[in-house]
Amino acid sequence: MRPWGGVKKCRWKQLWRLHAGNTKKLWRKIRRRTSRPRRIPGGGDGQADSENGGGVKVLKSTLKLVRRFVLVLILSLLGLLVLNIILFTNYIYDDIYNTSGWITAQRLGEELVSHTSGKFALTASGEELLQDSGAWAVLVDDSTGNVVWHSGNLPQEVPLHYSVAGISGATQGYIAGYPTTTAARGNDLVILGHPKDKYWKYSWNTWDYKTITNVPKTLLVIAGINLGVIFLIYMGATSGVLFSVKPIVRGIEALPEGGELYVRENGLLSELAAAINRVSEKLRVQERALKKRESARINWIAGVSHDIRTPLSMVMGYACQLEQDDALSQEERKKAEIIRLQSVRMKNLVNDLNLFSRLEYNMQPLKRGLVNLVSVARRSAVDFINMDTEEKYPVSWDTAEDLVSCMTQGDDRLLLRAVSNLIINAQVHNPMGCHISVCVKQEYGRAHIIVEDDGIGATDRQLAELKITPHYMMNDGSTKEPRHGLGLLIVRQIMAAHNGRVVFEHGKQGGFLADLIFFAVLNEENSSVK
Repeated sequence: MRPWGGVKKCRWKQLWRLHAGNTKKLWRKIRRRTSRPRRIPGGGDGQADSENGGGVKVLKSTLKLVRRFVLVLILSLLGLLVLNIILFTNYIYDDIYNTSGWITAQRLGEELVSHTSGKFALTASGEELLQDSGAWAVLVDDSTGNVVWHSGNLPQEVPLHYSVAGISGATQGYIAGYPTTTAARGNDLVILGHPKDKYWKYSWNTWDYKTITNVPKTLLVIAGINLGVIFLIYMGATSGVLFSVKPIVRGIEALPEGGELYVRENGLLSELAAAINRVSEKLRVQERALKKRESARINWIAGVSHDIRTPLSMVMGYACQLEQDDALSQEERKKAEIIRLQSVRMKNLVNDLNLFSRLEYNMQPLKRGLVNLVSVARRSAVDFINMDTEEKYPVSWDTAEDLVSCMTQGDDRLLLRAVSNLIINAQVHNPMGCHISVCVKQEYGRAHIIVEDDGIGATDRQLAELKITPHYMMNDGSTKEPRHGLGLLIVRQIMAAHNGRVVFEHGKQGGFLADLIFFAVLNEENSSVK
């Protein structure tokens, strides 16, 4: 059975998940107000911008915030201005065309009726109109300037004779402090006097055409000045908020990058800045502890690998001697062979564990050069054939005969290790033997090294778990003991280091198939290696 069952977490992964969980909790605390004592900065301002332009992002975000507020403010003011103009126009229109004193005076003149005796009388509707407006009225004769009719509520201070100059003043302004409106009745003049607190009259309401023509320009200038003043007031009122927000945003963006971080704890958002500083300090403490644990783990793996090699070599040597000793019985020599094979397996496991640790932390230097993938796959197949003394695992070379060179940039030692791991994986998981196929092909600008067997294969669930398993501690499903699936994980890491990928699928014969995909393939004219 393949070791692709349920996943069991190793200790260092548990530590990482614990660190990630604590980080999420700390992020939640940023949104809370806190009253705990503030931390005294331990050194450095900690506000250096990241290489990808963190400071530029902060500046752009701040400017975007300012532009948004200013745009909302301007649109709101324009909307209010338009609304006020509409309401004011509607109010003035209603006042002028429905309750205007000039129209009242005109209608009152129409309600005056002259008798044959030469006297005038006001109709009932005229009396009602005069009463509703609370005004008094006189009718001035055109030829004499005398008042030939007046209402019953005429004040005593109102004169009963008018000269031309008096009529002009009455028409433009006031009579005895009463605002007046006039209307013609034939050649005579109707003067309507309103209550002193009803109207305010502008006696010289004359505008030249130049002033009227420049009204739009004048209004635009006034509007611009008003908008400028409003903007200055807005900037003055919000500058404190923007000044406080900018370091907070920069601090939050810098938190995932780690390193020294300190946000000045002043201004409107001082408590939030203090919370970010505490989060940063805790993250640094956890990061240092995690690095210390990882360093101890790496050193432990390297030390164990080194300490195991010497006694393991001795066990392998003695087991080989016992296996070839004719003085021993066949059963004893078979046991010696089992010891040798298991020692070889243990040695490979230690080497895989050491290589995995170096690849995981980018400690394995890549000696890049031109590599012929056809040669790498052929060498791996030949090396395995030479080790398969029992011939339980025949290997077939299914590469097209005309494909003799497929070049890429990479480390030939690691690529050879990756292909060998796939072939050995087929051997390990098929103890009864199987047929192994190795194929190299090039299509659509990509190169493929395909290793396939016709063994027991893997279930869909095992393939799915193999694709998503982020670590190497896996269970084969039949036992509760965890087994190290380092071989396939090392293949995945090697392909990632070469900017490629590996795909695990069902084989055509029902077995297991692994496809190494290389995206950077060189043409023959670009390569000097044949």
